Amino acid sequence: MDNDSSMEEQIMRKTWSGRFNEPVSALVERYTASVGFDYRLAQYDIQGSLAHAQMLAEQGIIGEQDWLSIQQGLGQIGEEIRNRQFAWSQQLEDVHLNIEKRLTHLVGDAGKRLHTGRSRNDQVATDIRLFLRASIDDIIDLTKAMQQALLDLAEQHVSTVMPGFTHLQVAQPVSFGHHLMAYFEMLKRDIGRLRDCRKRVNQLPLGAAALAGTSYPINRERVAQILGFDSVCENSLDAVSDRDFAIEFCACAALIMTHLSRMSEEIIIWMSPSFGFIQLADRFCTGSSIMPQKKNPDVPELVRGKTGRTNGHLVALLTLMKAQPLAYNKDNQEDKEPLFDTVDTLTDTLRIYADMLTGIRVNHDAMRQSALRGYATATDLADYLVKKGTPFRDAHEIVAKAVQYAEQKGCDLSNLELGELRQFSAHIDPDIFAVLTLEGSMKSRQHIGGTAPEQVQAAILRARQWLA
Repeated sequence: MDNDSSMEEQIMRKTWSGRFNEPVSALVERYTASVGFDYRLAQYDIQGSLAHAQMLAEQGIIGEQDWLSIQQGLGQIGEEIRNRQFAWSQQLEDVHLNIEKRLTHLVGDAGKRLHTGRSRNDQVATDIRLFLRASIDDIIDLTKAMQQALLDLAEQHVSTVMPGFTHLQVAQPVSFGHHLMAYFEMLKRDIGRLRDCRKRVNQLPLGAAALAGTSYPINRERVAQILGFDSVCENSLDAVSDRDFAIEFCACAALIMTHLSRMSEEIIIWMSPSFGFIQLADRFCTGSSIMPQKKNPDVPELVRGKTGRTNGHLVALLTLMKAQPLAYNKDNQEDKEPLFDTVDTLTDTLRIYADMLTGIRVNHDAMRQSALRGYATATDLADYLVKKGTPFRDAHEIVAKAVQYAEQKGCDLSNLELGELRQFSAHIDPDIFAVLTLEGSMKSRQHIGGTAPEQVQAAILRARQWLA
């Protein structure tokens, strides 16, 4: 075969090569190909193609026999992909052309007719939305599983006293269960954001074609119905060129990871010997290659680290879109790897976190002793004085002096004698000692959202009803 024939053969391997006089170089082919990562859209590409072909047949754009052949061929391709028997080719650029080439090989001209009335631009936008919709559903389920693990742990520790911190300084005593329920509420809002994001993901781009729609008598609403989309994208230019739905998801994911990172930071602190509040199960930790006594909280540390990774993907997608003119540009090929990695990272993190929470063992005494060391009931003494008629600012100053006195004696406020306390205010009576205990302080927060054990138990009940 002469060189001209060889070159022609190379060019004809591309579906778009009719316009070109020479093939792309091997480097450009490798640089521009996306099949190395977008192959994971295959099941969604097949799903979208089946819906598109069904609509084409219903509209009389392709024949019934072509529709049946396409169904059969795509079914076989789906099996080959699931069984890892499908031969992916970088020369065919992406998941769409790989599947189309195989379909044409299996069913002939019917496979060539499948692309009638669509473009890879609206095709890939549809595939990504199908992928992301399924991912959001999975992530919501995994988030709920983590919430369930939080509730189970919180219910075991409704009355367990721990120091509540501000500025990482002991502030007031709280229930450990109450502390855990704060993360339940964060995740509840995260689920709300995901559900809201899903509404904007669940709009169909297919039918927008390359950018202007198509002259064929298609029925986009029918395709949306088949694929379970809530509606169609109403502007063809917007449908193929924006990835704001993916950016919005990455923002939701970054927030979830940020919440998990905050909890990870607390777990790391609580597990350190300086605190000794909890222990993690061994399966979530590793040792040191040189220090045999070490038990390192690798999982929460990695969650903290991977949060930076998901935050970075959000910034990457924002930057990707910031200067693109309408409509589709090749830049958008770069949307998939950050999106895929965000989904994978968040999915793995939620799955491992739910399991990790079941392996937490709590050191009640260490938590209690830490609360006692920090004069955690000082605010309760101030509130007591206010209820006796002392203006709050005066009460604040009285208690500050009482704390200073207790510090000098090396004891807690609750260990001072009544006479010692009364030197700071004549309004202090024997009932003060019920207020100065850690348990008394917690029980006094008897309102919705408060740390009183009864309120924490009620919050857990409401949370279980929400999850049901």
